[in-house]
Amino acid sequence: MKVTVLSGGVGGARFTRGLLALLRDRLPDGAGGTTAQVTVVANTGDDLWLHGVRVCPDLDTLMYTLGGAVHEGQGWGRREESTRTATDLAAYGLGWEWFTLGDLDLATHLARTSLLRGGEPLSRVTARLAERWRPGVRLLPMSDDEVETHVVTDDGTIHFEEWWVRHRAAVPARGFVQVGVEHATPAPGVLEALTEADVVLLPPSNPVVSVGTILGVPGVRDALRTTAAPVVGVSPVVGGAPVRGMADACLAAIGVATQAGAVARHLGLRADGGVLDAWLVDDADADAVPVLVAEGWRAAAAPTLMTDVPTTARIAEAALALVDRTP
Repeated sequence: MKVTVLSGGVGGARFTRGLLALLRDRLPDGAGGTTAQVTVVANTGDDLWLHGVRVCPDLDTLMYTLGGAVHEGQGWGRREESTRTATDLAAYGLGWEWFTLGDLDLATHLARTSLLRGGEPLSRVTARLAERWRPGVRLLPMSDDEVETHVVTDDGTIHFEEWWVRHRAAVPARGFVQVGVEHATPAPGVLEALTEADVVLLPPSNPVVSVGTILGVPGVRDALRTTAAPVVGVSPVVGGAPVRGMADACLAAIGVATQAGAVARHLGLRADGGVLDAWLVDDADADAVPVLVAEGWRAAAAPTLMTDVPTTARIAEAALALVDRTP
């Protein structure tokens, strides 16, 4: 069984962890893993250069979460982290107090930057870093080319991370610009992961600046539209609010309501030129299901809050069941 996941950071990482738990239980390989082949294509639009190193927030969140090293309380970064380097940088008047790189996390960024400057593409660098963490998936960046999401505000354009972390999305966004995406090419293995999959999953990641950025890479949207695999998404909206973060601010900026059905229609039904066949919503949004079904969707409601790994495994099971791919 080949499963491909298009993922942002925390939500996608936690969903994939639950998915792996389900697959290890249903399709065990006898060595603690699974016979299923899971590929995760990660958003790299949040990436940035900081202190001379390349920071890839979503790739690292996936790697740490699936590798068992994530700070569970935050959902990102390393557990048992320290910030001595950032504190010392601040003493020199350098650094951003709103974006602190932990000491352990900095080691990852230094390793990545060294390999990148040595001529390795991001996809090979990611594979090299993942050798340490053994995430149980093939982890791919959406592209080896640099793509950065910028936010258009009334006072100018700023990097997405500044808008998200420093301003907590409180500064009204007038739009998003994925700098470099139009010239990017999918990383090696990305298109094959979509066209050769038995099922493609869009976990509850930000539909605008995570999943939306991946879909903006030329060739990815077409591959999703034409793959023989069914494509199912899990709503990142529960009861009119984002499960995590400030996705509602992103949706408002592009004129999409913070509603489970509205997000589904934003991504679109494949039969109508979109990228999805099925959509799983939370029980709080069960009233959206009959409407979506009448429009041609495969849709269902289930508890979708990822409170722990067993619960998340059941969410993954419900998503796969929508397209008859439950192992």
